[in-house]
Amino acid sequence: MSNELLLIITLIVEYSAVVLMYKYLGRDGLYLWTVLATITANIEVLILVKAFGMEMTLGNVLFATTFLVTDIASEIYGKKDAHKAVHLGVATSIAFVVISSSWLLYSPSSSDFASPSIRQIFAHTPRLMFASLAVYIIVQYFDVWLYHKWWDFTNKRFGNRDRFLWLRNNGSTLVSQLVNSALYTVFAFAGLYDTKTVITLIFSTYIIYIVTSLCDTPFVYLCRAIARKKGDITA
Repeated sequence: MSNELLLIITLIVEYSAVVLMYKYLGRDGLYLWTVLATITANIEVLILVKAFGMEMTLGNVLFATTFLVTDIASEIYGKKDAHKAVHLGVATSIAFVVISSSWLLYSPSSSDFASPSIRQIFAHTPRLMFASLAVYIIVQYFDVWLYHKWWDFTNKRFGNRDRFLWLRNNGSTLVSQLVNSALYTVFAFAGLYDTKTVITLIFSTYIIYIVTSLCDTPFVYLCRAIARKKGDITA
């Protein structure tokens, strides 16, 4: 199976998983997905693949789901709950980097076979996780702030809070993901890859984020429709 097809399937499956988490577990499902995505995306990002003619890191789609979560939380519950999702992502990142770093302090047994691979992977994790944490805090708070700024603008301009969901969703996420692509790639990979590769990763990552941002809009609409049936909207 090609990398391109795998990425498309991954996007559909992971975005659908967010919807199912919300449908059956409510806001707790959104928070649970944030924790899961935060940990696994920061492991996946270590893998470099080529797809659609570009070099890119894995984890882009999974990390994009965290923006989907905050947009859903903002739309259904409001800014406070969106911020709680961000807080959980930050706490998860800190806990994971501390725990994974502690694994490297142990002296492996002579019969151990996993430690060399674990050390090779997680020796870079503190740098990647701290880079991810710094960028995550900046970009996610910015995304929530911008989402509600767009919402206030369209509400005042047109006098309707329901309309232009697509604008506040994409208007916040597309800008936030541009900031995310540039900051994270530089913080995480400068010195590990040459300058040309770093620049390529910034642009390829953002191209992927453009696609993932545009594709998540129907899922936000779907979650809002589910919320209305459940009588769950409090924003």
